[in-house]
Amino acid sequence: MTDPTHLPRNAGLPFDPAVVEAVRVNTPATIRRAGGIAARRSLKKDWQTAWLARAISVIDLTTLAGDDTPSRVRRLCAKALAPVRGDILDAIGLPDLTVGAVCVYHEMVPVAVEALQGQLPVAAVSTGFPAGLSPFAQRLQEIEASVAAGATEIDIVISRRHVLTGDWAALYDETARMRAACGDAHMKAILATGELGPLKNVMKASFVAMMAGADFIKTSTGKESVNATLPVSLTMMRAIRGYEAMSGFKVGYKPAGGVSKAKDAVTYLALLKDELGDRWLRPDLFRFGASSLLGDIERQLEHAVTGRYSAAYRHAVG
Repeated sequence: MTDPTHLPRNAGLPFDPAVVEAVRVNTPATIRRAGGIAARRSLKKDWQTAWLARAISVIDLTTLAGDDTPSRVRRLCAKALAPVRGDILDAIGLPDLTVGAVCVYHEMVPVAVEALQGQLPVAAVSTGFPAGLSPFAQRLQEIEASVAAGATEIDIVISRRHVLTGDWAALYDETARMRAACGDAHMKAILATGELGPLKNVMKASFVAMMAGADFIKTSTGKESVNATLPVSLTMMRAIRGYEAMSGFKVGYKPAGGVSKAKDAVTYLALLKDELGDRWLRPDLFRFGASSLLGDIERQLEHAVTGRYSAAYRHAVG
C-alpha cells in the first residue's frame, strides 16, 4: 500500500499558454472572502494551543541580514531545535516540537548544516536574492553551490519582469532550468507578489511556476514593501488546488514576510485548512517564512500554561 504521508514530487507539466490565458480572478470576491476568515475563527484554550504548536512546526526559521555571523546562525539553529522552553512543551504534551526548517544565505549554509546535524532541513535563498537580477548563469551556479554545501531546499526568485511583460514562456523556461539545477533539493519559487500587480498576475505566475516543477510557491522575499497578504494567499492556494486537479501533484505553499503575530498565523492556517484541506497542515506542504513570529507564539504558549505574559525580549530568536 502506498504511504499517504509520502507524496510524489511535483514533476511539472509541459508549458501550455492556454492554461495561463484561461486564468480568471474575481478580485472583489477574493478580498471579501479573505477578509472574512479571521472574523469567523475564534479559538480558545486547548484548541488555540494546538494550532499555535502546529504553526511552530511549519516555520522556516529565517535570518537574512547583512550582518549575519556564524554565531548568530548557530543560535538560530539551537532555537529551531528547541523553539519553546522545555517545561512549556512538557506541559502541552509536545516535548519534541521543532520548527520546520532553517533558512539562511548561501554563505551560512555550511554553518547551519553543521549545527543541525541532519535534524532539520536547511534552506538557502538563491538566484540573486532578493531582486533576482544577477546573470542567469550565475543564478544557476548559486543553486548548485548551495546544494553542494548541504542545502536540501532552495528558495529561488523568479524574474518579475517576465510576469509584468506577459512573457510566460520565458518565465517557464527559467524556472524549469532552476528546478533542474536544484537536483534532489526541493525548490520554493518566490513570486514577489507585492511587485506583480493584480491578483490575476499572481495566479498566472503561480501556475507557470508549478508547471515548471516548483515544489512550493512562496509569496515574497520579505524585502518588498508589500509581502504576504490574505487575498494573495487565497489566490495562490486556489492556484495550487487547480494545479492538483490538472496534474495530480500536490504543491506546497509558503507565505513570507508580514506574518509576525500568533493570531495572524492561526488565520493563515485556518484559510489553508478551508481551501486545501488537512493534508497541507504539515511541513512538507506548508511553511511560514518568519523570524519574529516564533517569539510571539512562544509568549502565547507561556500564557496558556502559566496564565502570565512574559516580556517579548525574553524570547529572542537570534
